[in-house]
Amino acid sequence: MKIIDVAIVGAGFGGLCAAIRLRESGVDNVAILERSGEVGGTWRDNVYPGCACDVPSHMYSFSFEPNTRWTRPYPQQPEIQDYILRLTDTYRLRPLIRFHSDVRSMRWLADRSCWELAVEGQPPLLARHVVLATGPLSKPAIPDLPGLNSFAGETFHSGHWRHDVNLKGKRIAVVGTGASAIQFVPEIAPDAAHVDVFQRTAAWVMPRWDKPYGAARLWLYRHVPGLQRLSRWRVYWFNEMVGMGFMGSRRVQNMLRKLSGHHLQRQVSDPALRQALTPDFNPGCKRLLISNTWFPTLQRPNVQLVTQGVARIAPEGVVGADGALYPCDVIVWGTGFKATEFVAPMQVYGESANGEPLELGKLWGAQPAATRLGITVAGFPNLFLLVGPNTGLGHNSIIFMIECQVHYIVKALQSLRASGKNALRLRPDVQRDDYAVMQQKMKSTVWSSGCKSWYQNAQGEIDTLWPGYTWEYWLQTRRFKASDYL
Repeated sequence: MKIIDVAIVGAGFGGLCAAIRLRESGVDNVAILERSGEVGGTWRDNVYPGCACDVPSHMYSFSFEPNTRWTRPYPQQPEIQDYILRLTDTYRLRPLIRFHSDVRSMRWLADRSCWELAVEGQPPLLARHVVLATGPLSKPAIPDLPGLNSFAGETFHSGHWRHDVNLKGKRIAVVGTGASAIQFVPEIAPDAAHVDVFQRTAAWVMPRWDKPYGAARLWLYRHVPGLQRLSRWRVYWFNEMVGMGFMGSRRVQNMLRKLSGHHLQRQVSDPALRQALTPDFNPGCKRLLISNTWFPTLQRPNVQLVTQGVARIAPEGVVGADGALYPCDVIVWGTGFKATEFVAPMQVYGESANGEPLELGKLWGAQPAATRLGITVAGFPNLFLLVGPNTGLGHNSIIFMIECQVHYIVKALQSLRASGKNALRLRPDVQRDDYAVMQQKMKSTVWSSGCKSWYQNAQGEIDTLWPGYTWEYWLQTRRFKASDYL
């Protein structure tokens, strides 16, 4: 059986970036395995009304392929997906992609120093190296509530939007008030008969400066060399300044608190509603939200904010924590994703320990998700993760982090080839020390200041976010240290 040099799992931003950079470095035997029938990942799947990015557009494209077609400061889903499609064609990646290839499990073959990938409905695939680019926001999280399957109407998650369900004139229950809900609720509310929005905790909401670009600015960004790159750096360093608040700066936190409070006071006049929409945690402890339409929507006559959790689901609707029934025809789950399940449901079997091969999902379920820079894992040779543990962000662009990680992977493979060896094994002591540093730095961040969020795992540990500035991560991934590996 022919062995592929590098198998990339996932054709979103991460997988495409890895393919581009690996080919540029001289690795030609690359295959991209994509479970769907098109590229795009998160931006292919999330097609709910109003879907957009909350990172400014000039930071949401690759540095080596800037997008000169952005029409506004914050890109909307169709624009992002269009960029991904053009990127795929520009770099001639389609011949590398095997669509409808759902990788169910992977197993390290020590005697052959390669990975065997089990693809549903296809023969096994062998690869010397694997890059997992499945993304952290690909598995919708729906709470396991009593009576979940008893509801008589339609129900779906925002990540799998049902465009075949007509919401006009319907009574709708929206569970969750996170980054997706604040985008789709203002879009569906005008046509609905009634919308109940279930909010467990209020969020810090910032104003969205998103006026579409005029013709002159569009022309300048497309024709003046360096102007868009200059704007990109401006956005980058502004976001890093905001990140100071997440790293513990009280001055920046107070600035964010005042900006959000002014936004709330300006848009909500009713004191009781304003109180219900005021968070009781520090800005950034949960994800900061950006919207100009969220607060006005909650004051519509056909919209009700329910400030309690959901106790159970009944055939007629949603039952709140106080036992009251909220009748509805449709339930939309705006409850986010399983961000702490980094590889599940895929099973990844590495080297043997005590006679049994390590399984990555099971390992991380029993102990912290320790890695080296969120990219490599001890006991799993020649395996590389993109947007792995402790590399998510609360203040800047994940595209920046992906480029850093891909640079590190390219350097790692170059080092391995130069050594003449077959396998790259992370030293357990390096992984242990790396994780200890991460958790020590995490203690001084806003994410450890007391709130409960989707950033945390079941044990309350934060294995999802990078506890520092992105320029620090850039520095740490510039050079590959072969001494960290066996």
